[in-house]
Amino acid sequence: MTPTCTRVRVTLHSGVVEGSTDGSVTRFLGIPFAAAPFGARRLAPPQPVEPWDGVRPALEYGPTAPKAPYPPQFRALLPEIDIPGEECLNLNIWTPDPSAEGLPVLVFIHGGAFVAGSGSVHQYDGSAFASDGVVCVTINYRLGAEGFLHLGDGEANLGLLDQLAALEWVQQNIAAFGGDPGAVTLAGESAGAMSVTTLLSMERSRGLFARAIAQSGGALHILTDELGRTVGLRLAERLAVEPARAALRRIEPAVLACAADEVVRDVQGMPDPARWGFLALTLTPFAPSVDGEVLSAHPLTAFRSGAGSSVPLLTGWNRDEGRFFLVADGTIDAVDDARLTAAAQSYGLPESGLELYRRNRPGASAGDVLAAVFGDWMFAMPAIRVAEVRGRTAKTWVYRFDHPQDRSNHGFGPAHATELPYVFDTIHQRPTRALIGDSPSREVADTVHGTWVRFIREGDPGWPAYRPDERCVGVLAQDLRQEVDPASAERRAWDAARLPSST
Repeated sequence: MTPTCTRVRVTLHSGVVEGSTDGSVTRFLGIPFAAAPFGARRLAPPQPVEPWDGVRPALEYGPTAPKAPYPPQFRALLPEIDIPGEECLNLNIWTPDPSAEGLPVLVFIHGGAFVAGSGSVHQYDGSAFASDGVVCVTINYRLGAEGFLHLGDGEANLGLLDQLAALEWVQQNIAAFGGDPGAVTLAGESAGAMSVTTLLSMERSRGLFARAIAQSGGALHILTDELGRTVGLRLAERLAVEPARAALRRIEPAVLACAADEVVRDVQGMPDPARWGFLALTLTPFAPSVDGEVLSAHPLTAFRSGAGSSVPLLTGWNRDEGRFFLVADGTIDAVDDARLTAAAQSYGLPESGLELYRRNRPGASAGDVLAAVFGDWMFAMPAIRVAEVRGRTAKTWVYRFDHPQDRSNHGFGPAHATELPYVFDTIHQRPTRALIGDSPSREVADTVHGTWVRFIREGDPGWPAYRPDERCVGVLAQDLRQEVDPASAERRAWDAARLPSST
């Protein structure tokens, strides 16, 4: 029987909003945190939301940022939501009680390689967090060229500025929903995790969040100033316009999104280092870039100087991240030893390191080994590098998600994004089954979601903090295990690899 919902109103700095409650969780959806970024405000830093008169309904998800669809092989695995409208800088809130005081807050930044996704995807439903006494917030931010165009004109990283604007809105308004602005945990997955670690390194984020969680994404793969400008130039060439913001503003948002998608496909389809530099490996042309204005230094450089050291961080990855990308379209079965060797060399993994990966996986195919190598290079090592830099002076915990080990979820195993329905405890939702399988584990959901709730409340996930000389990792599956770097030999094999420069 569907519970009866009643309406609830709260007063914000910009006006009154009306959400709904079923008696245990109250929802406010589609609340704008900044003005619509179109017209004169397009391709410009976010501006404050304009106040409204009367009562604004907050009963349905708001517009999503302009974006192209995921490639066909990923669409069933990552169900998207597209909602038309210009007020795409909006957020959603789930709270146990808007009349409460001092509740901890989770602000979540979605993934999608900075070109896709939204805070309205059903697996990010925050009801379970609210049921556990946490005010949960999911946000939208500008994607692709709208959010991460870099032309050297002092207005790069607009997507990061959107995220900062959402955090500032939370500081001003979250008490109206029962939340404590001094107890905000900022979390994100994939591109969202890259955003979290980047924001953590920035001076202008100080005081906007007290704790941070980075799931399957770190700061290593952001763009240098030169790479960011290269992408902007290639985009303008594709559109046959001058590489200037005024010229690109004249391009319709849908057309610009499609052109950005074509640039992404160019990079991924023909990953030529001579043309794309390090992007030939990271394959993510629209991402934060060290522009010298919004982002003044590489995050690892900033962390070495003590940036973000007062904010406890939980960071980690899924054991078989790379299988998501190779299993989805069947590529994993087409990989042979020659392709495996060439890929390992391109990532800078020494031959002895590749042999170690092979020995540790007896009977594994070349595709299986490549998935492990790519997953570690792209996701595990960025998390480890951040932990190593912060571990001596700042509280940092590292996790690894290991479920399901038998690959009963259509062959993916603990691949990229498989932890999300367990974190949000949305395993009951049918759209998640394409990736997590038809028999998701209630025990794993209790373990993982409970770990996140504990960290949000207490700033400690339940195992020793990571230190370079100890390297303790929390292994999340049906139970919670503590191990000292469960793949330490493979991690050491990457020490001489061509990981991105932090200078």
